[in-house]
Amino acid sequence: MKRVMTGVLIAAVVGIGGGGTAAAQPSHDANARQGCRTYSSVTECGKLQLNQKQQACVTWAVQLGMTQRRADVECHAFE
Repeated sequence: MKRVMTGVLIAAVVGIGGGGTAAAQPSHDANARQGCRTYSSVTECGKLQLNQKQQACVTWAVQLGMTQRRADVECHAFE
């Protein structure tokens, strides 16, 4: 699982530097009001409840240059 997450984070950092198009795209107004975002084919809405391992993943990903919102979703889904 750690290899998968590392690969995802590396791909994300490369995507950020290369002008990737992985921005969140709410499907309609209701999703936008709930704070929904989609990354790596995973959609999450609202504030996520992260455990300690997921929070550590978020901190690490943000330090590597990933946005907080994307790191929240990816670490919640894949960690």
